Amino acid sequence: MKRDLTLADVEPALIGGAILGGGGGGIVETGREAVRVAMEVGTPQLWSPDEFAEDDLTATIALVGAPAAPDPLVLPRHMLRTLELLREQLPAGRKLAALHCNENGAYTTFNGWLHSALTGLPVIDFACNGRAQPTSVMGGMGLHLVEDFQSLQAFAGGHPENYLEGVVTGSLESTSSLVRRASVDAGGWIGVARNPVTVGYALENGAPGAISQAIELGRVHISGGVEATAKHLGGRIVAEGRVKDYRCVQSGGRDYGLVALDDAEATTVHFINEYMVLDHDGARISRFPELIMTFAEDGRPVTSGEIGVGDRITVMVAPVESLILSRTMFMPDLYEPLEKAMGFRFAPGTEDLVDA
Repeated sequence: MKRDLTLADVEPALIGGAILGGGGGGIVETGREAVRVAMEVGTPQLWSPDEFAEDDLTATIALVGAPAAPDPLVLPRHMLRTLELLREQLPAGRKLAALHCNENGAYTTFNGWLHSALTGLPVIDFACNGRAQPTSVMGGMGLHLVEDFQSLQAFAGGHPENYLEGVVTGSLESTSSLVRRASVDAGGWIGVARNPVTVGYALENGAPGAISQAIELGRVHISGGVEATAKHLGGRIVAEGRVKDYRCVQSGGRDYGLVALDDAEATTVHFINEYMVLDHDGARISRFPELIMTFAEDGRPVTSGEIGVGDRITVMVAPVESLILSRTMFMPDLYEPLEKAMGFRFAPGTEDLVDA
């Protein structure tokens, strides 16, 4: 199926993407502004995966950085520059047939919409991962396991005084680390076009249908609020209360911190951009890649970078079975740097969902 993305898709994609961001994936108002620009300059197209041949090339469009960065700047021309740089490096005779986003989020669900509107390249109803994740390798569709794979990543962004652009090739881990560092030097965020792969590989290792899921979920939330959202995802509301403690430290291009409520169960959510674990009534009851999400008093989804002390919020959790996830979400070794930073294990297959 081929269809134009319209204004009727924008708010549902924004809200659904924000919820599936699980605390990360970009700030809601920043995402709203980004998609406004995309819809003003043209008409992005969304194509279902079956519209492509297996050997067609598609590339990931992404943002890399810390959601709470104080002064980032990634303009539409920066995003388009990344695509230009990437295309220049493609093998002779090979062209991109499509684009896809790296993850769902208030901003990241829209990754590729501007490019599609201006270039005519369609966006695939696909994401590297159907929820947001804190590392590029987690959003790399398992490419780090492909023998002799060389990652190709083009980046651009920043205010004029610290603007950076470039192209890097190498292992997925080393190039992702370099681009993450570039995001810090550029002011906190940077646009990226990376890792052209065949559609066949992408569909086997990523999250087909992720954009449609975000749009559907957004419509549910707009019509029914947080309770309807939780029911739709087979999840539940686990806590409500005011934020009594909020900590956020930026390091290496990521936000690290926690949100603690004043409720009787001492609910505390730890995050690395996205919410990683949820402690409630003396037990650790949820962990990434399960979806942990926060909502403002009026029901709006709010990310880890938007919360402040005194805010009244609701905390929802939803199981992995309701999400469209990449296979990387179930690779415990990819969690090791996050576990080291947090001081405890929580990867799938570990048994730390006991005393917090």
